Amino acid sequence: MTPVEPQAEIGASAETDVLLHWGDVVTDAASAGRGLSHRVQDLIRGVPGVATVCDLGCGSGYLASRLGAAGYRVVGVDASARLLAVANEHYGSDRVRFQRGLLGPATVEALRAEGLFDLVVSVDVIEHLYRPASLIETADAILKPGGMLVIGTPYHGYLKNLAIAALDRWDEHHSVHFDGGHIKFFSVASLNRMVATRFDVQLYERSEEHTSELQSRFGISYAV
Repeated sequence: MTPVEPQAEIGASAETDVLLHWGDVVTDAASAGRGLSHRVQDLIRGVPGVATVCDLGCGSGYLASRLGAAGYRVVGVDASARLLAVANEHYGSDRVRFQRGLLGPATVEALRAEGLFDLVVSVDVIEHLYRPASLIETADAILKPGGMLVIGTPYHGYLKNLAIAALDRWDEHHSVHFDGGHIKFFSVASLNRMVATRFDVQLYERSEEHTSELQSRFGISYAV
């Protein structure tokens, strides 16, 4: 009988494989990530004293490029060689560079060797992670004291889940017929609890477009 691997090792290995190859299935990669970029840029522009930004899970680099064009110095990190090739081809500049890496100690060490960041942003990443706390820990380790974290993820709460069920779209929304995809589903409260393991909540704001949390040491988490 083949020995059974510990579940944590199985999950971590599967996550690494999916993240490394996630970009292989993305179509029109150069346009990926544009949907929410304006909202994220608005949030970041409203934060005083930010000069350096790390985009964890930068994908094809569109958001990083827009932040670079706005005057920030940006490092984009992603596990996908294909998406980083697109990022370097379309969006690299003297203010924006990209590097390959997974969340965790190796990436932390490489980034810290060049200096800590004023702000870390990660959009549509945490819901793909077997262990989402790794994103929070990595961000915490590369931020300056008083730095800010911005996390975005699709919203899941009572009303949305009720609507999905009432419209008989549960199987479609939570499709299991591909590798990867969304494996964690956050409400505002559950996202806040996870971010709050390293970042203290200071201000809450809600609008029709988004929900955001301004947190100290500082962090913004939002669900749309």
